[in-house]
Amino acid sequence: MATEPRTAAERGPVMTRTVVALTGATGFIGSGVLAALAGRGVRVRALSRRVPGSTAPGTDWVPGDLAAGAGLGELCEGADVLVHLAARVDGCAEECEAANVRGTAALMAAATRAGVGRIVHLSTTAVYGEGPHAGITVDEVPPAPLSEASRTRLLGERHALDAGAYVLRPGLVTGPGDRWVVPALAELVRRVPVRWAGGAARLSIVDRTDLARLVTALALDEHAVPAGVHHASHPEPVRAGDLLAALAALDLLPAPAAGPAVDWEECLRLLAAAPGRVSARQFGLIVRDHWYRSEEVWRLAACPPGPGPLARLPEAADWYRTALGRSG
Repeated sequence: MATEPRTAAERGPVMTRTVVALTGATGFIGSGVLAALAGRGVRVRALSRRVPGSTAPGTDWVPGDLAAGAGLGELCEGADVLVHLAARVDGCAEECEAANVRGTAALMAAATRAGVGRIVHLSTTAVYGEGPHAGITVDEVPPAPLSEASRTRLLGERHALDAGAYVLRPGLVTGPGDRWVVPALAELVRRVPVRWAGGAARLSIVDRTDLARLVTALALDEHAVPAGVHHASHPEPVRAGDLLAALAALDLLPAPAAGPAVDWEECLRLLAAAPGRVSARQFGLIVRDHWYRSEEVWRLAACPPGPGPLARLPEAADWYRTALGRSG
């Protein structure tokens, strides 16, 4: 007898009447998840304030607003799975509270009333705060968020956990649509043109394509992943110097700076002397270790993590080149 295939790719489309309720479908990560769900043949019901002009096949759009609590009942009614990716990642305390705390609480309550059987909720390793963190497991250090977005996303996790969700904390996310990681690096190499602590920092990174596959596997497949919090980056950390070198090889950034390694305090001084958009706190996410052990969720979900974020960068090079205004 043939053995049962274990990976989502081997299993192919889900030939069921599964309905997935999805928030954040038009965002950076959500658009990747929407495509992955469509590739599995399920019906997606997506919440959006504005229906996009083009969309994946099999998608129904529900007018609504997470922060206002609008459309959540219609989104969840009759759904088998809820994938909650929408979040406020900037803004004032009230804006973050409205979406990330009250909106998540209302959404989880709507899912509970509707009898949704499975919930996947996206959070972030930014809830741990400043670091450095070197190879920590889930909550090995107490969360200590520094921004309003991270603070409220941590509070939102509690509502998802109370509803029995899989809560995912990825680190840095790269790929087409990334308007933070690589654009920030482009600014930082200009403002601090030295070898940042020798480029030795280990970073938890995941490509959007691979994160979308993991979210989809958790949403649709039979697996042994327990409800609760899971780190969701690629299992192998990336050295900051290797990331800069890979981007330079694709002509997305200038060649990495030569010369001796420059310590964190001197890097901070140079950053302060050249004002810009990226803060010292955000700079620290790249110059110092921010590595969170993530191998368990991929193994339990029977979802291969893929070749890694550096190997995925060529697939995103054209998008980044346009976003950064660099000629091909």
